[in-house]
Order: sequence, then structure tokens, then C-alpha cells
Amino acid sequence: MSLPSAVITLASLTVTWPDGTTALRGLDARFGPGRTGLVGSNGSGKSTLLRVLAGALPPGAAEVAGHASVAGRVGYLAQDLTSAVAEPVDRFVGIAGLRAARAAIEGGSLDQRHFDALDGRWDAEERLLADLDRLGLPHDVLDRRLGELSGGEVVRLGLARQLLDAPDVLLLDEPTNNLDTAARARVHDVVGSWGGNLVVVSHDRDLLERVERVGELHDGELTWYAGGWSSYVEQRDAQQEAAAAALDAARGELRRRERGRAEAEQLLAQRRRVARRTQATQNLPKILVNARKNCAEGSAASLRGTHGERVDDAREQVEEAEARVREDTSVRIDLPDTEVRRGTPVLETRDLVLRTGRAIDLVVTGPERIAVVGANGTGKTTLLHTVAGLVGARAGTVDVGVPLGLLRQRLDGLDPGATVVDGVRAQAPEAELQDVRAGLARFGFRGARADRAVGSLSGGERFRAELAALLLARPAPRLLLLDEPTNNLDLATYDALLGALAAYRGALLVVSHDQRFLDDLEIDRVVDLSAEAPGPEA
Repeated sequence: MSLPSAVITLASLTVTWPDGTTALRGLDARFGPGRTGLVGSNGSGKSTLLRVLAGALPPGAAEVAGHASVAGRVGYLAQDLTSAVAEPVDRFVGIAGLRAARAAIEGGSLDQRHFDALDGRWDAEERLLADLDRLGLPHDVLDRRLGELSGGEVVRLGLARQLLDAPDVLLLDEPTNNLDTAARARVHDVVGSWGGNLVVVSHDRDLLERVERVGELHDGELTWYAGGWSSYVEQRDAQQEAAAAALDAARGELRRRERGRAEAEQLLAQRRRVARRTQATQNLPKILVNARKNCAEGSAASLRGTHGERVDDAREQVEEAEARVREDTSVRIDLPDTEVRRGTPVLETRDLVLRTGRAIDLVVTGPERIAVVGANGTGKTTLLHTVAGLVGARAGTVDVGVPLGLLRQRLDGLDPGATVVDGVRAQAPEAELQDVRAGLARFGFRGARADRAVGSLSGGERFRAELAALLLARPAPRLLLLDEPTNNLDLATYDALLGALAAYRGALLVVSHDQRFLDDLEIDRVVDLSAEAPGPEA
């Protein structure tokens, strides 16, 4: 599809990490005004592109060449918001100084510094409170500290900060990660009603239905599709069907031309046999024999050349057709030695009261699949971390009867400075290097990809590396604790994860706001922390 006047322009944009890995190579693209969704497989460079546009790449973090320009002020909501737990919320959203200045003026101060600090933004706090309402956050959150909030609440605060700033171009990187169903719906509403220019990187299909166009980043090129997610899928699938049909036709033509060349060689061989018999029976003069031989060789060379050119042309057509057929990296995940027999004790809590004050009575036996749900801040992640022994409880005990593995929501289980292969080997120190590399290949880390630094990976690649370290560990986990496992996943990795978990014969305790994923997983029961009664105060 063609785009009107560009809001974002890219010219030969190349981003190279310090280890030599290329995130983007020679990308040329123009983004039109309005709401744009940006999709692509994990590692295709979507988040890196947003960071370049926002100027959020730290100095020296990567080598950037080419040109990238944005028309107007840029607002950016990062995929993983990093913040100090002690930071006041009003400072995080950028109005601490305004609140202090306004309070001083309303208290009678005539100090010009306070008026300068306000700079005409008397209504900033009221506008922010309206945005908090819109995003489902209470007004008193402004008087708290970030460490008191859940990850989903911090994400919504980050979005509220961007709404208050009202940038000309808003860049959102996976804005619905870690959000409960109600909060996701609120973010969907914000994106769907955004009247300015917006680019959102997301794997949230419902969110992508709210955009006006979808740009797919694949193999270093950006292809545009009109409409939202459903329209994009329909157009992409139609293109792939046409590409597959063209590939079949090109391969058929190549086979036909190769048969033609083989038949021509048979004809030439037959002519040579006839010529030898004629020479032997007719006893022709040598000069005439040589003349006929030269003529035959010239004719044969011409025939071979014609058929060779036709075959070469057909091969080129096959290669061009193959390039148009999508071959996204597949992920094959194995879960060995994980079986838990039905009735076997796996997990039991006794009089457990979480650090959040929630009382939890939970018994898991055999290969049960249990979903832990609830609104942001109800203690879902805290429950998993308590079971894993990472945080203490206010009261009670946790008994785990099998090897356990935890996939954290923040994907921080591997050293960012280590290579993928070294990070996985740390979880299975007795394993042979070739065995670890073979296991990593099943997760899409083949050859040199396994030697990349963990810190240079995309969100989805980081997920696969963390999952590899978890499942290739020894002993293999028979209780998996998964905290929002579908965040950052492209469709291929989502399907691979779902397929692996469908074959998994251990117990699962899954925290997720992704109802589609929970439905596909066919869980046995649900633990709703929103419905749990709080335990006694410490």
C-alpha cells in the first residue's frame, strides 16, 4: 500500500551491536500519519527500531548508520520500564515539581520561581488525574512510591505520563504486557481513540485490530498492509499462497527444462554413435570426417548452450520464488523426563500468607494444570516467587515435592553479559558442550546464534533463551512456574510453546492475563487471587 506524507523516514538505517550482530541492515521506509502497528518475528529489529527513533539507545550500545527522522516531538513507552523502587510516583510521571510549585502558590507564595516552574501548566495534575481514571488507576497513586505498585500498574503510569506530554508521535513497545483483562481493554481504548500519530509494537492481536495499517518487518524489509490485524493476516496469507503457487510452478518448469536438457544429451549421444558407425563403414576421407566432426561439435555446443541457459533461467526463477515464500525460524521444544504420575504430591501450602497479605491454600498433585489469575497487584507473581523460595511468606509453609523451574515475568534469570550457550550450561554444568548446543538448536539458537550475548537479544529471543535454560537444566523440572509466558512472543514461538506444553507431563502453575492462551492450554482449574480473602496482618 502507498503512504501519504511521512511522519517517520528511514534511509539505509543500519544498527550493529558491539558483538558484530546486525539488528537492522540498510532499512528504507516511510511511516504515514495515524495509527501504525509494527509486527515481525522475534529478533527482526522492531524494538531496536523504536529505541533508535526515540533516541533511547545508550551511547556506545550499538553502532548506528544511515538516517532516521521523526516529524515532531517523540513520546516513548519502553517494553521494560526500569525504575527505582523508592522513586515517588509523581516524580515518575513528571509532575512532582508542578505539584510543589502549585501548592506553594496556593499557600500564598509570590516567589517567581514557582510561577516559572508551572509555566502555564496549572491544570497538568487535573489532566493527569483524568488519564489515571481512563487507565483504571486511583488518584492516590500519585502519593505512593513505585516499589508499592505492580508491574502492570507501572506500565499504565508510563502510558499516563505519555498522554500528559501529548507528543506528536507516540511510540509504544508491547504496552499490554503484564496487564490484566480490564487494564488491557483500557489500553486498547487509548490506542483505538488516539487521534495523533502512533506506532505500536505488539503481539496483542486485539490491540492491533485498532490500528489503521500494519507494517511487517521481515528479512530487513518493511512491507505495508492496510487495516488492522485481521486484514493483515488475510493479505499476508493470500500473498504466501500466491508465492507458494509460483514456487511450485517455477520448480515444475525447472524439472521440464532439465528433462529437455537430458533428452538433448541423449540425442547428441545417439548422433555421435551414428557418426562413428558411418565413418567405420564408408571409409570417408579424413578431411571430410574432420569437417563433419567440427560441424557436429558446433551444433552440440549450441544445443547444450541453449538448454543450459534455459535451465539456468529456470533455477533463477525458482530462487526468486523461494525468496518470496516465508520461512520463519521454527522452534522445536522438548520436555524430557518430566512425567509426574497422577496422584503424586507436587506442591502443598500450609496456612500460607503471602507477603502481600493474601492467604493461599493450594494443593497440587500429579500433572495438574492450574491457572493463577487476578487483577494487577493481587499477588500472582508473589505466589510464584514464594513457591520458588525467592521471597519469604508472612506465615505458613510451602512444600514442593519435585524438581521445580520458574520462568520469570521479567526474564532476568540469565546474565546479560554472558552468551546464550554459557547461560544454559550454567544450569546443566555436567552436560557436554555439544549436547547443550544441540538442545539450543531446538530453541532456534543454531551455530553462531548460541554465542550471542544475552543482553543483545530481543524480547522473544530472550524468552527462548530463558526457556532453554529452564528446560535443559538437570534435573529437569516436573513443576513449571510460568509468569506471563506469552509476553513478547511472535506467533511461531507462541505456537511452539503451546505445542510443547501440550505434550508436557509435569505439573504447571501458570500466571497469565492471556485468556486465549489459557483456553488453548486446556487448564484443569483456576485459582483467582482476586477472590481470595486477605490473610491476617503481620
